[in-house]
Formats: sequence, structure tokens, C-alpha cells
Amino acid sequence: MSVPLRMLFPPERIGLEVARLAGEISRDCAGKELHVLVVLKGAFIFAADLVRRLTVPVTMDFIEIASYCGMNSTGSATVIRDAAVGIEGRHVLVIEDIIDEGRSISFLLDRLRLDSPASLAVCTLIDNRRRRTFAIEPDYAGIRCTCGFLVGYGLDMDQRFRELPALYEVVNA
Repeated sequence: MSVPLRMLFPPERIGLEVARLAGEISRDCAGKELHVLVVLKGAFIFAADLVRRLTVPVTMDFIEIASYCGMNSTGSATVIRDAAVGIEGRHVLVIEDIIDEGRSISFLLDRLRLDSPASLAVCTLIDNRRRRTFAIEPDYAGIRCTCGFLVGYGLDMDQRFRELPALYEVVNA
């Protein structure tokens, strides 16, 4: 099956956004140890690039949430794999690949607040407002856009296209 793709954001643009975000986070979190919670699977490439550029001490954990099937939202968010480490009293930075509807990140933040972190912030590579239905504002946002369905740089469609080094829009999505 061939899926038509159109490049929207090349690797160079992504690299500039990662560097900018790392600088902002490092400045804002100076003197703190961050506990980074990476939302799998989409954010793993972004998180790896971002964390390597941070200048503050970091611990990491991973959580997997599902809310899409193909290009369509399931209408709910579910935890597939929970974090292994508690966050009580920690400065937590959630790293997400994309926020569009806002359902998954709203669900996750509500869940994490119950564990009493010292602080809770969100960093997303893509802040796509095209289909935003939940009132969510990331603390750190890379590319702000109103585009269609994106793949590449960790983002997928049915587990495909994560390996692409740029971000592509699925044409006619």
C-alpha cells in the first residue's frame, strides 16, 4: 500500500526546534533535577535528541498511551505501559511527540497530578491545533501548526514511517 506523503518540516527545522526547546527548558529548570517522562512510542526520537541537549540533571522513565487507530482517534485514552518510577515530589517534564486533539495529554496530566509531583510541565515537538478539542497548552512547544496527519521523526501511522528523518503530512488525510 502506497501512502502519499508531503514533507512539511525538514530535519534542519526539527533540529533548530529541539535546540531551542532544550535551551528554554534548561534555563527554566536551572538548579533542579528533572524527571523526564517520555510518552511512547512516538516521542522516543524527539526525547533522545532533546535530553542530550539539556544542561540540567535528568532521570527518565517511559509511559505508553494509546488513543489512535490508524489516522482516527478512538475517542478515549488508555495506558498500555505504565511508568516504573514514582513521581511524588519530583519535577516532572512530560515529553510528547504531538498534541492535536489533546485527549491523551489531558488524560495523562490528570492521572499524574494525583501522584503529587513538585511540578509538572509538558514539552511537545508538534502543537497541532487543527483538531484541538481539549483545553491544553503545552509549557514548551516546538512547531505550532494547523496541518493534517503527520508521520516521521517517531510519529507513525499504524506503526509505519517512524524512521523518516523529517515530518511529513499524509496527503488527502
